[in-house]
Amino acid sequence: MASSNPSAQPVRCAMVLAAGRGERMRPLSDRTPKPLLPVHGKPMIVWHLEALARAGVERVVVNTAWLEEQIPAALGDGSRWGLALHYSMEGRDHGGALETAGGIAKALPLLDDCFWLVSGDIYAPGFDYDAASAAAFAAQPGLLAQLWLVPNPDFHPAGDFGIGADGLALADAGPDGRRWTYGNFALMRRALCAGVPVGHKAALGPLLKAAIGERRIGAEVYAGAWHNIGTPAQLAALERSAA
Repeated sequence: MASSNPSAQPVRCAMVLAAGRGERMRPLSDRTPKPLLPVHGKPMIVWHLEALARAGVERVVVNTAWLEEQIPAALGDGSRWGLALHYSMEGRDHGGALETAGGIAKALPLLDDCFWLVSGDIYAPGFDYDAASAAAFAAQPGLLAQLWLVPNPDFHPAGDFGIGADGLALADAGPDGRRWTYGNFALMRRALCAGVPVGHKAALGPLLKAAIGERRIGAEVYAGAWHNIGTPAQLAALERSAA
């Protein structure tokens, strides 16, 4: 995705989703929030913070719920990465996690109109929070999100979305006959979740599907190494592999 608008502004804000319980990661997640579990020497979430800082992002909002006091204690104000970290405390304010769209809605006062979104428990060290892609997205006000999709993993063989010849996401397979899995990386506009009442639990999927029906979601494939680490066995296998 390349920008044809020389005045397009870079995206300097991001949100990292870190509120979930991580049920399948028990017993490890009984004591530690899943995004703080280490992979190749550093917490999963730190891989994203480092990459965001390299890409020129300045402010990152992290939502929290499960064992949430551990996350700001571990990450602090973000200055060690050259970032300003802000925390959206769902556990403290609402008694638990608000799901993805609900978490974004609560955090909207802390977010810019355009922002990066990533799940803190995804491991994809080669993903590039590309400034040119971000500026191109910001220059297309008709789009509500740009999704990065990945080849379907074994645990999700049916995939989520197709990609049209015009680069827009489809609810069904694209012209290539394929559906891909949402890789939990996106550029997003505040407007996508602005209708969710603050404090309400809401999933992101239905909002994406509605916007796809309006042709307002872009999509592209990320072909690099990508791991949705769900269980202690998967985490141990990844630790045994090369970084």
